[in-house]
Amino acid sequence: MNPTVAQNLALLLFLPWFLILGALFWVVPRQPRGIRRVVFDLVSLAASVVAFVLSIHWAHAVADRGHGSMWAQILATAVGYGVFLAVLGTAFALRRRVLRPRP
Repeated sequence: MNPTVAQNLALLLFLPWFLILGALFWVVPRQPRGIRRVVFDLVSLAASVVAFVLSIHWAHAVADRGHGSMWAQILATAVGYGVFLAVLGTAFALRRRVLRPRP
């Protein structure tokens, strides 16, 4: 397998699920939707994907190959998915505080 594909296999496999989670993040809650919300959501989604890619590359680098060649993929997938959810979940929690209407 091509090394570039092997390192990004988790992203290729999780891309449909990330699109579903990203769409839910974008839609919920439906209102208010101003320019600040759109920018915040776009930055949050981009940060989630970038954090995912960085974490899977890190996990590939630190995986102990003594447990088999698949261990690097398994570790990268588990770590990357957790990082993606952590960043997106944090953004979801912060969105209400950051975008609160100012008095």
